[in-house]
Amino acid sequence: MLPARAGATPSPSERHCCIIEVAEIPMQKERAPLPRHRLFVLLQDSQFQKVTQTFSPMSVSALRCRYAAPVMNSTTRRVVCLAAAPSSRFFAGSPSTTIRRSYAVTSGGGSAAFQVFNRRTKWLQKERAASNPEASRQADYLKDEVANRLCERLLDIKRSFPRALDLGANSCNVARALTRENPDPDPSKPISEPLATRIGELVAAESSHTLLHRDADLPFNNDISITRTVLVDEEHVPFEPASFDLVLSSLSLHWINDLPGVLTQINNVLKPDAPFIGAMLGGDSLFELRTSLQLAEQERRGGISPHVSPLADVRDVGGLMQRAGFKMLTVDVDDIVVDYPDTFALMQDLQAMGEGNAILGREMGAIRREVLLANEGIYRELHGNEDGSIPATFRIIYMIGWHEGADQPTALPRGSGDMNLKDILESN
Repeated sequence: MLPARAGATPSPSERHCCIIEVAEIPMQKERAPLPRHRLFVLLQDSQFQKVTQTFSPMSVSALRCRYAAPVMNSTTRRVVCLAAAPSSRFFAGSPSTTIRRSYAVTSGGGSAAFQVFNRRTKWLQKERAASNPEASRQADYLKDEVANRLCERLLDIKRSFPRALDLGANSCNVARALTRENPDPDPSKPISEPLATRIGELVAAESSHTLLHRDADLPFNNDISITRTVLVDEEHVPFEPASFDLVLSSLSLHWINDLPGVLTQINNVLKPDAPFIGAMLGGDSLFELRTSLQLAEQERRGGISPHVSPLADVRDVGGLMQRAGFKMLTVDVDDIVVDYPDTFALMQDLQAMGEGNAILGREMGAIRREVLLANEGIYRELHGNEDGSIPATFRIIYMIGWHEGADQPTALPRGSGDMNLKDILESN
């Protein structure tokens, strides 16, 4: 599903929003300097508690949250963290925004997968981002945070994993998370050993050589047995069947064209009764940027260009996992909201993360300056915070699935029960 074509008639709400006098809105408003990092903790739905602190970039990984039982809806606990530093440079690239990505159920006829993303463009973006290690590390706050939360789910699986795979390893964020001291964020629990002590060997697989080896000389490499493997493409998993006791994937699957096929390949390389734990961007990620950029282009150019990358919805993921053959599925959602000083800092960080627009058929070249200025004004008008910063929402979909095993619990056949639930409830 692509954005509306140029010249499309805007909806009544869009026409109302387009009357904003964006030409007279300056790029930077006079406001107090923002702290380097902010932490916001949002509770259920619209109720929230706001906690503001200042952190150094290296202490961001210490921010943790203990989760409630996963549920299949978008009203789960939401945690917001990590504001970026103000940017003085002008951004001239295409941002990543989101729409829902639909998946059709097809028969296994060997037909080619529907192509949405340019995989070579995505590889070039990762290589370019990693070529500036300092800026790339500074923009890793989101990937580090998601990797930490992903690995926390291993605390509930009481077993060791002789051989594990990190598919789409990026800069080995998962390996870094596995070596954290006391990974359990619950203060009532005793101090626990790093999760790396339960991993025999971690195979970190990534298509970008520069990004994969960016942190190969950092100290965390001494605390875990890690083998770096450069892939031709993450869409092809070149490992033997039943060769891994665990597969992890953090913030990589949302750029896959054939997501059902890749999930099937992941299930194939798992041993019986072995888990897959993944995290990907999905749903309404960056909805603030999507809406403001569409309104800005509609107002300044009379149409909308495809700056939008389609993402899977949480309702799709469970079905995709089931189609891939996984058992005992768990899917849950977190919204991570990051405060930025302006839209230029937001888009600059997306570039430094390697998360620029890679959709096929996108408009080449830089976004026009007038559109960027209009986007800045509309974004602040629709979504801006009272302190002058702007929020950006990243919706993270976490999934857990197990390769089928003989010892796994299974549901009894329909109609085999010998007790009536109605009788039990009435007796109480």
